[in-house]
Amino acid sequence: MTLTPQWLDELRARITLSTLIGRTVKITRAGREYKACCPFHNEKTPSFTINDEKGFYHCFGCSAHGDAIRWMTDQRGLSFMDAVKELAAEAGMDVPAPDPRAAKKAEEQASLRDVVQGAADWFAQQLESTNGAPARDYLARRGISDATRRAFAFGLAPDSRSALKEALKKFPPAMLVESGMLIAVDDKEPYDRFRGRLMIPIRDARGRVIAFGGRILGDGEPKYLNSPDTPLFDKGRTLFNLDKASPASRQTNRVIVVEGYMDVIALAEAGIADAVAPLGTALTENQLGMLWRMVPVPLLCFDGDNAGQKAAMRAATRALPLLRPGFSLAFATLPAGQDPDDLVRAKGAAGFAAILDEAQPLVEVAGACPGRRRHHAGADAASRPTRACNLRPTRRVPSARPESRRRSPRRCSADCSAIRRRSPAMKRRSYGSLCPILPTPNCSAQYLTARQRKKGLIPRGCLPYWSQ
Repeated sequence: MTLTPQWLDELRARITLSTLIGRTVKITRAGREYKACCPFHNEKTPSFTINDEKGFYHCFGCSAHGDAIRWMTDQRGLSFMDAVKELAAEAGMDVPAPDPRAAKKAEEQASLRDVVQGAADWFAQQLESTNGAPARDYLARRGISDATRRAFAFGLAPDSRSALKEALKKFPPAMLVESGMLIAVDDKEPYDRFRGRLMIPIRDARGRVIAFGGRILGDGEPKYLNSPDTPLFDKGRTLFNLDKASPASRQTNRVIVVEGYMDVIALAEAGIADAVAPLGTALTENQLGMLWRMVPVPLLCFDGDNAGQKAAMRAATRALPLLRPGFSLAFATLPAGQDPDDLVRAKGAAGFAAILDEAQPLVEVAGACPGRRRHHAGADAASRPTRACNLRPTRRVPSARPESRRRSPRRCSADCSAIRRRSPAMKRRSYGSLCPILPTPNCSAQYLTARQRKKGLIPRGCLPYWSQ
């Protein structure tokens, strides 16, 4: 697919920027332009201007500047192509066709989107019907209001093996199976995947339904059931509530990661809109990348039980090899036996905010990992780190003197980003992208020879793993 400058200029010309921005921001006319309080930073006096003739917006407070496409990517959190497609649909323009194979794949995905959207609409109708009274009562007991229920488009899957199949009979059974709505076993007749469950649509970054999560009503296992991976849905590349949390995070400059979608919904009920959740798995590399594109230091807030703490440790271990300067994670620990839903219902948004204020940086959590404690157990006590790195760029690591090995280690370099040699010829060479006080097998610094370490090229106190 090739988007020529001429085609993009035509797209911008067909979009009225003030109308686009005015959907989410209160704007007032000021002569030939429009003014508003900037959506990218907090201010009381409007300094955000919109010029429809020139087709751009500009903030004189924070220097935010862009056109309609930039607005969709920065404020809505869409990718460039998703922003172009959405604007093109609004402007009545056809996006240039990609190669035939990609066009066929896009056509198949569009058909599957019709299936899952049809299922979402049918589930919502079932919840609003008389049969949905028990499910509505359950939501009321969980403290979820009607407004929140409709905002997240809750639905109900009846306890039937063929109800959804009959409701969507206009679609071929093979398509219903491919979308994850039906289960096909050998040569048996396909049947409904979700039965007797409260249904929660899972959306992509553009807000389109791509899958479902189902919470059992009554007794049964599993308690939560997600759609399988499909051409539309890859659970390792999807975050629940990303479409709503992405614009909210631009206002709060944070994003909160909790364990499940019911935690996200409970926080939204309490007025905390910048929360997301993985979908039944530990955080993946792709999900961490999505979080880091939103904010440099996402806040992970898992349950206070053993499972939640193990999930935090897994996330820390997964993040360590991916760190780069300026990016990290922070971990908020909930009281034992509580999850975000329990906390906000007991203490409200203020109580949850107090927990977030006490979040620990990644290096402290990773340093407390049981595997690392065993790793340091055989090391000399004087060589163990006594404080975490400061996550800020500093100058080169100071030279190692013999007596420095018996003192507390100096703070290491930026965001655990590099260990640099003292050799003048190699002083710009990085020996690892990880914190020297938290070595992992991915850290190339630990492969330095004993002779290099003996010469003091790397401060011994910064890497107690080497003292073994």
